[in-house]
Amino acid sequence: MMKEVPLKRIAAALAAGLALGACKKQEHQPPPPPPTQPAMMIVPDSAGMNHPESILYDSAADMYLVDNINGDPLAKDGNGFISQVNPDGRVVALKWVAGGVNGVTLNAPKGSGIKGDTLFVADIDAVRMFNRTTGAPLGSITIPGATFLNDLCIGPDGTVYITDSGLKPAPGGNAPSGTDALWKLGPRHRPVAIARGKDLGEPNGIIADSTGVTMVTLGSGQVFHFDAKGKRTELPKPPKGGLDGLVALPDGSMLLTSWQGQAVYRFQGGQYTTVADSIQSPADIGWDPTRHRVLIPDMLANRLIFRELK
Repeated sequence: MMKEVPLKRIAAALAAGLALGACKKQEHQPPPPPPTQPAMMIVPDSAGMNHPESILYDSAADMYLVDNINGDPLAKDGNGFISQVNPDGRVVALKWVAGGVNGVTLNAPKGSGIKGDTLFVADIDAVRMFNRTTGAPLGSITIPGATFLNDLCIGPDGTVYITDSGLKPAPGGNAPSGTDALWKLGPRHRPVAIARGKDLGEPNGIIADSTGVTMVTLGSGQVFHFDAKGKRTELPKPPKGGLDGLVALPDGSMLLTSWQGQAVYRFQGGQYTTVADSIQSPADIGWDPTRHRVLIPDMLANRLIFRELK
């Protein structure tokens, strides 16, 4: 005679069978697709860029200003130029400002910044000034002893900061000059050294805020912060060195570029993540807050890359 099985046991067995079936069904389902990444927009080589080193967003004109070295980064050859590029990638004026034209002196333009109606550009041993609307030259400021002015930024109080990477021409490339420094323009644009010395590791990209100046280094791959009194603090090092560009984002994080890593890193919460890679020579990046877009000059590839960030 067959034993009567309690209904509770039958229900439990059915539930277990259904659960097992559901697990097996899940095991055979394909994994969910990875989250989509914002596409990179590349301005083609035919745009005419020649060693584009820096991209600056001019918010008043809704325009990108691209500094083109056009040759040797250390040569005073007078052939550097600045391009105007639309956010859609169209080159509006390839040589909006050009060395040797209309009284312009421009050798190897690198970092730049806008203060009021003046565009400031770092150029080997001097800071060039231009009208931000017309591009007309407004004069130059020589930085005493500088050999490789590289990046430039404007602080929240209007102070102009400049880095000297401390490099000089040498057979087959360049060599340390020992002029590594962080400068600012004081009253009447008088140059004032904030920090000097080879231990700065070839200063490059800089940003400034109410707490002071943050700087990355080309040679040592370090990130430093200088407070208002010039006291230096070292921040965590990125995964790879050869650091170049640096921008601050509205959420308090920073983006920086690495030639060794061929990448753009994001520094947030004490950690680094990669937001763009496989870029041959990511130089002095810019930031377009209107489109949440990082602007990347791929210097040796003679191209510009725009990458939207979520």
